[in-house]
Amino acid sequence: MPGIAVMKLRVIIDLDGWSAFLNMGMDEALLNLRMQEEIPDTLRLYVFDPSAVTIGYFQKIEESVDMDYASFHRIDVTRRISGGGSVYHDRNGEITYSIVTPARGVFSDVRESYEVICKGLIEALKLFGVEASFMPVNDIVVNGRKLSGSAQARRRGYLLQHGTLMYATDLDTVSKVLKAPPVKLVSKGVKSIRERVITLQEALSRRVSKEEVAEALLKGFSKALNAEIYIDEYSEKELKLAEELSLKYKSREWVFKR
Repeated sequence: MPGIAVMKLRVIIDLDGWSAFLNMGMDEALLNLRMQEEIPDTLRLYVFDPSAVTIGYFQKIEESVDMDYASFHRIDVTRRISGGGSVYHDRNGEITYSIVTPARGVFSDVRESYEVICKGLIEALKLFGVEASFMPVNDIVVNGRKLSGSAQARRRGYLLQHGTLMYATDLDTVSKVLKAPPVKLVSKGVKSIRERVITLQEALSRRVSKEEVAEALLKGFSKALNAEIYIDEYSEKELKLAEELSLKYKSREWVFKR
């Protein structure tokens, strides 16, 4: 894979936790503002609070989520603007990243852009002594089991990629709240979601903090993207737009779009 030019990368680390609706609103806000050249390339590391499920733009909700289980356990559910599958975001065991950048150079090709950006996760895991590999189109696997998945949205020559790193996710909850099509499980050679996924803690056999993970992700993305990083905070414009967009992500029309 050809090397990528040095990029200046603004980073926002937000580990206090927001709702799924506000988090998805912020990711879309960053994409929109980057498209308008109002903000630079931006990487965000964040968590969901309360725990939530996000489903891919093209998914049917009844085929992707056990809504009764989610409702009973007060797990928020929303639809992303990106593709991909359903994801459980554990408030106490998962960090999500998102990045917005022009879809130029190595980022112009979907397959290649996934591999380049996901290398940030692989480099982060290396810092824990964990050997991970990229599994096209958008997964990171450890010992053949999925530890991270990512998804993209592309608009007018810009891309948003966001994804997870499950460091201590409650995998029993994952298997209860998410539905996996039997054909997909068969294609992966497993009988259940629980068999298919792994957490960083499970791979290491020790506890891991979200701060440790965020620090590793920061270093991992910096190395993988050949980036000069600087830490920043949300602007008033970003916060305002995210708040406005969050109303869409709360709406029944959007969530039950398909």
